Amino acid sequence: MNKAIAELLHRSGVPVLPIMTHPGIELIGRHVIDAVTDGQTHCDAVMALYRRFPYSVASTTIMDLSVEAEAFGASVVFEQGEVPTVSGRLLQSADDVGRLQIPSLDTARVPEYLKANRLAAEALAQPLFGGCIGPFSLAGRLYDMTELMMAMYIEPGTARKLLDKCTEFLCGYVRAIKDAGSAGVVMAEPAAGLLSNDDCLAYSTEYVRRIVDDVQDDSFAVILHNCGNSGQCTDAMAASGAAALHFGNSIDMAEVIRQVPSDIVVMGNVDPVGVMKMGTPELVSAKVSELLEIAEGHDNFVLSTGCDVPPMSPVCNIEAFFKAAGYEL
Repeated sequence: MNKAIAELLHRSGVPVLPIMTHPGIELIGRHVIDAVTDGQTHCDAVMALYRRFPYSVASTTIMDLSVEAEAFGASVVFEQGEVPTVSGRLLQSADDVGRLQIPSLDTARVPEYLKANRLAAEALAQPLFGGCIGPFSLAGRLYDMTELMMAMYIEPGTARKLLDKCTEFLCGYVRAIKDAGSAGVVMAEPAAGLLSNDDCLAYSTEYVRRIVDDVQDDSFAVILHNCGNSGQCTDAMAASGAAALHFGNSIDMAEVIRQVPSDIVVMGNVDPVGVMKMGTPELVSAKVSELLEIAEGHDNFVLSTGCDVPPMSPVCNIEAFFKAAGYEL
C-alpha cells in the first residue's frame, strides 16, 4: 500500500476524509467565485475548514472540473455561488484535435490553483490533497461528451490523439501539484462512469495509469474518483494503479469492498447533495453508521462523501458526519 495513504489509515479512530472545501469558503465570508479565482482565498478557505473540523486525516482543495479545460481554451461560466462550468464545445473536428496545443501551466487559473496548493501545504499541520480532472472527463469537456463517445467507435484515432494531449497536460499539472508540497491528488474522472468496463479500461484507465506511473510514489498518492460508476467499471478503476479509489453515492459500497483488492484503499460514499446538503443531521448520522457497519473489519476503508460537499451545506450536517464517526466536537 502507498506509504502516503497507509499513514492516514494508521491514525487512531475511524479514518475520515470528506471531499470538502466549499464550507470553508463560507466560514471566511467569501463566495465560490473568490476562491476559484484567487489562490490566497482558496488557501484561506482550506485553513478555516481545517481549524473548524480538524478530524479529517487530510485536507482537500476544491474539486473544480473547469480549470484544465479553461487552460486549453474552453469557455467557462462563473456565477457567484456556483462551481464554474464549461460552456459550449471547444473542438469541432478531428482537424481541431490535431491543431490543439498543450497549454503551459501559466495559463488561465492554473497558477492560482498551484498557489493554493503551495500555500495550504505550507500552512497545514496535516497532509493536503490537491485536485485535478481525469483525462477522459477533460477530453469530453473539450470535444463534447456525446461526440467523444461516438468518436471512440467511428474515429478512435481522433479520440486517442485527444486523450494523449489531455494526459500529457495532466502529467505536468499533477507534477506541479506534487512539487507544491501536496501529499497527493484527487483525480476526478466521473465521465468514465458512462463507459463499460472494457471501454473504461481502453479510454480512461490506460491514460490514468500513465499519470499514476509518472507521479505516484511512497510520498505522493493518486486518489481516483469516479462518482459516475454504478458498479460496472470498478475493476477498471482498480487497474489504474491508483493508491485509493473514491466512489460516489450511486454505488453499493458493500459490493465495492468485496470487489476491490485489500491493498487498495476504498473511500466513500455519503451522498453530498441528498444527505449532506439537503438532509438532516439524523439522516447524516444514519448513513455514516450504515457505512461503518458495512466496512467493519476492512482496514482499507476511509469514510468520505460521495463527491465534493456542495456550497451552502448546513454546518450541523457536517458536525453530524464527524460525530457519527466517533469524533467529539
